[in-house]
Amino acid sequence: MARVAIVTGGTRGIGEAISIALKDMGMQVAANYAGNEERARAFKAGMDDFITKPIDAARLLAVAARFTAEAKAASFARNE
Repeated sequence: MARVAIVTGGTRGIGEAISIALKDMGMQVAANYAGNEERARAFKAGMDDFITKPIDAARLLAVAARFTAEAKAASFARNE
């Protein structure tokens, strides 16, 4: 099953380095950001999704659910 990370502050500085490292390890990564410029940098760095600040619980759960569904589908496909 795929591993998922949601990184707060994942679009600059140490957070960006962590996001990229996790993505390079094969994880699905969603970066948490505060503005449009950071959103663009998150996608440029190869993130799978983003969550704006302040964090909306429904959005966070939707992203986690999508990642979980994708991971289950990939796992099922590998086991066929």
